[in-house]
This record gives sequence, C-alpha cells and structure tokens, in this order.
Amino acid sequence: MTQERQAMLCGLGAVALWSTVATAFKVALGYMSPLELMWLAALVSWALMSVLVARRGLLGEALHRGWRTAAWAGLMNPVAYYLLLFGAYDRLPGQEAMALNYTWALAMALLAVPILGQRLTHIDIAAGLIAYAGVWVIATRGAVFDVAFADPLGVTLALASTLIWALYWLFNARDRRSPLVAQWQNFSVGLPVLTLLLVTLGPGVQWHGWTGFTAGIYVGLFEMGVAFVLWQFAVQRISRTARVANLIFLSPPVSLLLLFLIVGEPIMASTLVGLVLILGGLGLQQWQKTPLPATQESN
Repeated sequence: MTQERQAMLCGLGAVALWSTVATAFKVALGYMSPLELMWLAALVSWALMSVLVARRGLLGEALHRGWRTAAWAGLMNPVAYYLLLFGAYDRLPGQEAMALNYTWALAMALLAVPILGQRLTHIDIAAGLIAYAGVWVIATRGAVFDVAFADPLGVTLALASTLIWALYWLFNARDRRSPLVAQWQNFSVGLPVLTLLLVTLGPGVQWHGWTGFTAGIYVGLFEMGVAFVLWQFAVQRISRTARVANLIFLSPPVSLLLLFLIVGEPIMASTLVGLVLILGGLGLQQWQKTPLPATQESN
C-alpha cells in the first residue's frame, strides 16, 4: 500500500470516528453532567496519550520542555473548549450543536485579522455571511424573521466554543511542540483543573451505569484520542493537505444519520438548510486558499 493511500485511509478513519461523536455526546449526556463527561473523557484521553508519548520515546521532551505554553493552552483545550461544547450539546439537539460547531474555521479567519494582522478578502466576507446565515437559520429553527432563539444559552455556548477553538489554534501558530507532546501536556494541565472543578462545583465522581460510562470512555478514547492520532498521521504523510482536509465535509451528513438512527432525533429542515449554508461558506473559503491548520475540531 502506498504512503498516499495509507494517509487517505487514516484520514477517512478519523472522519468516520468524528462522525460518531455527536451521538456519543448525546448518549453520555443523557446520564451525566457536562463536567462529569469532560472529566471522564479527559482522563481516558490523557491515559492514551501517556502510553503513546512513552512508546514513541517522547517522554523526555514532554517532561522538560513546553510547560509554559501548556499552562495556558491546557486551560483553553481541553477545559474551556469542551466544557462549552458539552454544555451546548446538553441543551441543544445534537444536530444543531454539531452544525454550529462547524463555524470554527470561519471564526478563525475573522479573528486572524486582529490577532495575526491578516486581511479579509471579498471571498472571506462572502463565506462568512453565507455561513453565519446558516447559523441564524439553525438558531431560529427556521423562523428567520423571529429574533427569539429557541435556546439562546445553548446557541451562545456552541458559538463560544468555536471562538475558543479558533483562538486556541491562532495563539498556537508559533507553538514549537510536537502535536502529540502538546496534546499530552495540555491534558496534563487540564485534568487536575477538571478534577478540582468536579469536586468543588459538581457532584464528584459518581456511577451512572454502564451505558453512560461506556459512552464517556468512547468520547475520550476516540474523539480526543485515536481520531487525533489518525488525523495527524494523514496530514503528515499526504502530498496535498487539501485532499484530507476536504474529507471533513463527509462528517456532517453521517453525524445527522447516526443521531437519527441511534438517538432518535428527527432531522429538522432548518438544520439541513443551515448546515448546507455553513458547509457552503466553509467550502468557498477553502476554495480560495490553502486549508486552515488541520485539527480535530470538526465534532
């Protein structure tokens, strides 16, 4: 098998796993709070990353360099980003939270103007208007001339998570750490913070049954772990990043289908229209330039 084919298969594997996480989020959140889910998933992901860092001989690098960056990066990802994202999934139908989460790349393009001094092109502006028109359709559930959102807090949490994720990658533009080491260090910082929050603000560690527990492990193992490794391998080995980056567009329809089949969410027409607009804006943006940093955050 050629290196190019291996990279594409790994990219498809990562996208396939990301397509299932919206369903896993909704199943897990049916049994536990966002904070409990975040703690369990972070613990599982940190354990997996610890094994990978050790097996690849990166432990020395991970222990001795990069902690100044990790001190703030870990508070953004996993702590702030996933708490906001899980909070959104807890309040909104999975299809809405998933679709709104796809606007992070457009938020990144807009925030790059004040942070990195980049300029917006006419296509950037058009892409943003198209995508955020989709956000409006989803937030109002099709009642586009009604300013009363069905769940204002849920929509706010979803959009806030995209801002945190976009800021995280913009601030990490000069991060010299290897991706696997950075992930392990960030979770090493975030996990104690989440533990403290769980003990002081939440109910502590509680048993919610095997279904919720398994779904939480799945989120940590695959959404935050295996999919990240597969995607990293694909991006590093592919000849053109755009080839694997465009695989992301396969994830939303599969996510919607799984939410319908497993969670039982009826697919709303407003979600379909809004998602088409969001993906259309994202596609227009990618058409004019090289893709934004390939990450796992299209959940």
